[in-house]
Amino acid sequence: MKIGHTEIFVKDPMQSKDFYTDILGFEVDEIQGDKYVWLTLDDNVFLLRPGNNNLLVDIYKDTNSAIVLYTDDLDRTRDELKAKGLKFKGTDGSDRCLTFTDPDGNWFQLVNPVEH
Repeated sequence: MKIGHTEIFVKDPMQSKDFYTDILGFEVDEIQGDKYVWLTLDDNVFLLRPGNNNLLVDIYKDTNSAIVLYTDDLDRTRDELKAKGLKFKGTDGSDRCLTFTDPDGNWFQLVNPVEH
């Protein structure tokens, strides 16, 4: 087996697409019927699909799942994302593991894997 793609449930995929492309740098591969948005980041495939996130939590450690994004320069990437309007929400306990959510409350972590 292998992972095919990751599905991210959002209220409005067309609206969420802007966050993923404009801020995080994902690329749109396909839009299906103005309802489903297929994205890629490197070799990873994601599907934004309509749904309700009823598991909203305010603290990273309380979430059920998260997507971890790697960078080779944490400080530079942090500053670039902040300049695009991203608001970090803290860390996972280490000041070198930055956490944030998308507009729908899905959690992410930004880290340089070499630092861990």
